[in-house]
Amino acid sequence: MSRARARAYRDGVMAETLTAWLFRLKGYRIVAKRYRSPVGEIDLVATKGERLAFVEVKHRKTHDEAAFAVTARQKQRIVRAAQYWIASHPDFVGHAIAFDVVLCAPWTLPQHVENAFPV
Repeated sequence: MSRARARAYRDGVMAETLTAWLFRLKGYRIVAKRYRSPVGEIDLVATKGERLAFVEVKHRKTHDEAAFAVTARQKQRIVRAAQYWIASHPDFVGHAIAFDVVLCAPWTLPQHVENAFPV
């Protein structure tokens, strides 16, 4: 792994950890981290009341760059992975599903975008 790739990986893991703490402070319970399925992966799964949030975390140089990094194809993978996750966790079937994105950039607070894309 190149140095740049290793640093990007480390920054991404750090952003996911920071996001998990942000969600805990907002009253969410983290149900899963770095969930991988045959159809895609999800950075965080969190619940608050009856809201079940599938969270994509993006870390780039700026929040704008992070926002543009969530592509239509990636959204499809996240939705498919969420469907797979729900199918294997029937306790959450009745929850309201949301797809959130958290944008992270150096020396800034994370930006939580609720319901970033429709189901």
